[in-house]
Amino acid sequence: MLRCRDQRLSEGPPHARHILAPLAHLARRTPRPRPGGTGAVGEGIVRAHLAAGAEVVVPTRSAERQAEFRNLLGPVATEHLHLPHHDYTSFAGAEALAATMVEMRGGIDAVVAPIGGWWAGRALTEVDEDDWDAAFVRLATTHLAVARAALPRLGDDGTYTVVVGQSARWPVPGSGLVSMEQAAVLMMQRVLAAEVGARVRVHALVLGPVRTRHVAGEPGWVGADEVGAVAAALTAGALAQSGEVTLDDADDARRFLAEQGTLAGAGRPR
Repeated sequence: MLRCRDQRLSEGPPHARHILAPLAHLARRTPRPRPGGTGAVGEGIVRAHLAAGAEVVVPTRSAERQAEFRNLLGPVATEHLHLPHHDYTSFAGAEALAATMVEMRGGIDAVVAPIGGWWAGRALTEVDEDDWDAAFVRLATTHLAVARAALPRLGDDGTYTVVVGQSARWPVPGSGLVSMEQAAVLMMQRVLAAEVGARVRVHALVLGPVRTRHVAGEPGWVGADEVGAVAAALTAGALAQSGEVTLDDADDARRFLAEQGTLAGAGRPR
């Protein structure tokens, strides 16, 4: 059983929505930041859910990362943010984390999983076994580990959202392992949605290039705060059924939020 170093996981309003947001960033062959990389997007997702009044659980795999993320969030890192120190990248680790949330918080209302990484530099015929393990096996395993642990524990009308990039649909020469892994995660979402039926909603948030604190990008790119606002709207029930939401650019995000009545302050959904 997980022993949380951040004991505040067991505190907070008992009727608040409890959101699990694993933000693993596991595979990196090149040091350059990835436009739209899910690791950087996670900050916007956490900010939006905290602004919406949720209890947000972000497991971290080191005390250093725990402190780094809390400092990064600044004043929004209130008592409603919980940063247990735990490795959830294996089936056993994810199972322990989900069981602990149910035990200490009473349940899991939603999961947003921007679990990702970046890998580049070789054609598929040039990859070695270490590349394959880091850029495909570890990431795909983590996604499935979290899904199989959390989905059965979601309450009725809960939501599970995976976050992937456009590489899930388009081949990226030189980064083929990323395209393969992201496509696998997108298919995982579709299969899970078919398997769970109407009890819960399983979504995919498919992102184009994203502006973050690390990547200034272009004015038309979707911003990390806008991605967070859309993710929070999905958590709140913006879609009545499981589905995919594509944010190719900022206009897509703004249209979606306008339809939901959440545009007044992206990152602060109702």
